[in-house]
Amino acid sequence: MKQDSPLLFLIAGEASGDQLGAGLMSALVENYGPSIRFAGVGGDEMMAQGLNSHFPMSELSVMGLVEILPRIPKLLGRIKDTAKLVHELKPNVIVTIDSPGFTFRLAKRLKNTDIPIIHYVAPTVWAWKAGRARKMTALFDHLMVLLPFETKYFEDVGLRCTFVGHPGAVARAGDSREQFLKRHNIKKKILLGVFPGSRKSEVRRMLPLYGEVVRLLCARYPSLHLVLVTVPALRKDVEIGIRNWQGPVTLLDSTTDRWGAYKACDVALATSGTVTTELAAANTPMVVAYRMAPITMAIARRLVKVPYVTLINLVLKKNVIPEFIQNACKADSLSGAVSQLLDDETARTVQRSALQIGVDLLRGGPPSPARRAASVVQNAILTSSVPNSKSEGQ
Repeated sequence: MKQDSPLLFLIAGEASGDQLGAGLMSALVENYGPSIRFAGVGGDEMMAQGLNSHFPMSELSVMGLVEILPRIPKLLGRIKDTAKLVHELKPNVIVTIDSPGFTFRLAKRLKNTDIPIIHYVAPTVWAWKAGRARKMTALFDHLMVLLPFETKYFEDVGLRCTFVGHPGAVARAGDSREQFLKRHNIKKKILLGVFPGSRKSEVRRMLPLYGEVVRLLCARYPSLHLVLVTVPALRKDVEIGIRNWQGPVTLLDSTTDRWGAYKACDVALATSGTVTTELAAANTPMVVAYRMAPITMAIARRLVKVPYVTLINLVLKKNVIPEFIQNACKADSLSGAVSQLLDDETARTVQRSALQIGVDLLRGGPPSPARRAASVVQNAILTSSVPNSKSEGQ
């Protein structure tokens, strides 16, 4: 394969990984121009950057023990098919993005190839299953992490690791509040953003709860307007889930409009995930919620060792964003927390100040996270390999 026309094979399994992959691809195109080629699996954002996805990324967007069990046979088949495609294409570098249930198994199948494998987004070994860090040395040549404190966990076991920063902490262009209101013909004075999640299981679990929260809030705030943001693949599920909601609703599935929505909303109610970091980058006060299947949560409680689920809270080591998880995740509690932010300008100002500090820590200094990630990948392309930690870890 000619290095002046490199082929990069990427695999993303969910919306957050699709965003990371798209940012990486864009940064690489800036460096290489149209000569760089892409193959693999991704969603709408990666396909917009030139990826022809081998199969729909939505097949991999599943989380939780109960949810994943029925999908195992199909996922195993996709792992086999994807490994076969890699052998046929012989890319310069493979980049697997998050989704460890799929990407780690794929890397295991490919570990005897001479193709460098870079993993993007570290598993949360600092939260649970610390032994995974050592196991990764047998699978990957390099790891790109999003959080500043993660590198030590992997470098200590011999895996090359680079802190590239969290792309979600970089604010993107979007409409001002006034432009957003005009574009979507919104007349109400109070905007509440509702972000139900990027996985089908999350949407189905959280939307009924959010509907009850909305009912309580609409009774208290007659001028409330709801802005719901989802991903295109889940738009129909969300439409079904909100058809009996009270109050006017603007439903968006546009990447372009998403940042305008963040900036326009007075307060956000968000399912835990990458969106909370993006909301922080937009300096939007928020309340965070999450529910898992009971069996999955029972297992998680035994394993997880961190006090917070929101990255901003983790890096700041304090609860600046209210979190309501599992049994605490109730309509009256959520509506009360949202009301406190809507009613109290001081509370919004305090949270905004903390969000800015957290975002600065997550983003890191210049260049941008996407450009730092592109530099790691470009170095692997130019040298045809990175130090072979896979063989050292065996």
